Amino acid sequence: MSEQNVFERVEKKYRLNQKQYELFLAAAGEKIHIDGYGLHTIRNIYYDTENYELIRRSLDKPKYKEKFRLRGYGEIRDDSKVFLEIKKKYQGVVYKRRTQLPMTQARSYLESGVFTEEKSQILKEIDYFIRFYQPQPRVYLAYDREAYVGNEDESLRITIDRKIRSRSHRLELSYDGECQVLDPGGYDGDQSAVCVSDLACGSSGRTSDLPHVFFEIWGGLCPVPAKRNRK
Repeated sequence: MSEQNVFERVEKKYRLNQKQYELFLAAAGEKIHIDGYGLHTIRNIYYDTENYELIRRSLDKPKYKEKFRLRGYGEIRDDSKVFLEIKKKYQGVVYKRRTQLPMTQARSYLESGVFTEEKSQILKEIDYFIRFYQPQPRVYLAYDREAYVGNEDESLRITIDRKIRSRSHRLELSYDGECQVLDPGGYDGDQSAVCVSDLACGSSGRTSDLPHVFFEIWGGLCPVPAKRNRK
């Protein structure tokens, strides 16, 4: 996965059924291409306070919100590289800062709060976040993702997440079983696969910076804005 550790972008999330997904690819196919990772699995553990302060605040749609997660890609073993990530959103602009560690080192740090090596600036920010909120692992969330980028502007990124699944017990990245899968029948009565798509552009942070052609395609499909609750 990408070694980039700092991101700034605008994101718009939508919920699509299988038919809308296929229509979108047919309409946008000549303007985008799949990235180098192809279809891959993303696994996350989201952290929150004892009274779920972070998600409660997020659901109130404030100007500023933040969250913390542990993220890994594909099968996770003790020697796998994983990411500790802080994701913030201010006035519609998303800022993500993350650092990469081996799974065993990340687990040790999150359980003990002790990191024996010199801390990077990002890890110092994560350390402050953890000391301030004292969050605990609350939910496991995973999905299978395909990501597309714009042919003319690779800062335009469209991700399609399928088989979205979660659980609130056995909160470890290495295990992907016993999950509840998002019900396809819960959206517009369509029993086909449900996707959550993320239309993002790493620019100045204005929605108008997203190419108009994609908004036109999206509008014609009538997608539903996505809400991905973690409780």
